[in-house]
Amino acid sequence: MTKGAGAPAPIALSCGEPAGIGPELAVAAWSALRGEVPFFWIGDAAHLPANATSVQITAPEQAMNAASAGLPVLHMPFAGARTPGRPQPAQAQGVIDAITRGVALVRAGAASALCTLPIHKQALQDGAGFAFPGHTEFLAHLANVGEVVMMLASDQLRVVPATIHIPLSEVPAALTTDLLTARLRITHAALIAQFGIAAPRIAVAGLNPHAGEGGKMGHEEITLITPALDALRAEGMDLRGPLSADTMFHAAARASYDAAVCMYHDQALIPIKTLDFDRGVNVTLGLPFIRTSPDHGTAFDIAGTGQANASSTIEALRMAWRLAHGAH
Repeated sequence: MTKGAGAPAPIALSCGEPAGIGPELAVAAWSALRGEVPFFWIGDAAHLPANATSVQITAPEQAMNAASAGLPVLHMPFAGARTPGRPQPAQAQGVIDAITRGVALVRAGAASALCTLPIHKQALQDGAGFAFPGHTEFLAHLANVGEVVMMLASDQLRVVPATIHIPLSEVPAALTTDLLTARLRITHAALIAQFGIAAPRIAVAGLNPHAGEGGKMGHEEITLITPALDALRAEGMDLRGPLSADTMFHAAARASYDAAVCMYHDQALIPIKTLDFDRGVNVTLGLPFIRTSPDHGTAFDIAGTGQANASSTIEALRMAWRLAHGAH
């Protein structure tokens, strides 16, 4: 979305965990993207690397002009200095407030999308009683929506795991027709509304080897997955599957669909991380605004060393810009 006439609204980039690599990623992304993708960083300017070039702004619309001189920073003072590699409980509320402010700016039209740098859930729980499993659930709460979907996307592949951060042993019980149906509906709608694909083609993996091989290697394909797909096909969705997961990610197969819905975390994430490890982007589907994030964590072990790879953050900002402004 944009606000009024004139230049499109910039991207809001929330700071994430100050003790992680987020501050370095923000500066590196500005260096790579100035003049291409307008964005501003929400956080404590004192947490940026000592050699960083930044410009404090008071409103998002100042970001475009400020970016020619340095990383535009919408300053929010935190409690204490940055200590790379060691989260400070007193700063947890500041991290939460930066995310909240980013969402408010996007929903108000002052920012066109939200890109979030990695948080550390334990630090937020210890320091501020953070009551959500992660970023995605907190964003759904702020947006007042019931269900959202995690997509990992790159130029080579888009994948959605139907179940996410649960043990593999719990996947068969967690996977239901209703769950799969909801994931497919949200994915289908987002491919149309956000990715500009008028008639999405979605490949759906089976749960078992060889998609169950007619019941010889499991029955979930017959009793659960196929009924969900058939019901949605009757509504007009173009769904392929259930497919054997070991044959649906080679180049020719990928060319036949726009996104793949998989049954569990690794089934979805191993292919995309193998194909495009540094440039995969996390996109949250089902929110009333665009949200992307880099596909990695806080990397405490290298925070403050200058070794952070900003490729995924750069791609997350680029994708947020494309999705927000229809440049699919």
